[in-house]
Amino acid sequence: MSENNVSRRKILTLVAAAFGAGTMSPLFVTSEAEAQTAGMERRQERRSGRHERREARRTGRHERRETRRDGGTDATTGAASTGSK
Repeated sequence: MSENNVSRRKILTLVAAAFGAGTMSPLFVTSEAEAQTAGMERRQERRSGRHERREARRTGRHERRETRRDGGTDATTGAASTGSK
């Protein structure tokens, strides 16, 4: 039995060259992109959630910091801050 040393990549390259790289490449790019869409959407949703939570934490920190600096009431308890924490 003879061994066949032609890989899939070599065959794909030959097919692309035979039909013209311009006509074959959009076909392969489109199918690959469609296969990743659901995973990419989930990833983007998780990323958006992280960014929103991070922004909320930052906003809270900044507000508490400003409250302490201004000597006003504490944002978490509503009590007047004494400055000695």
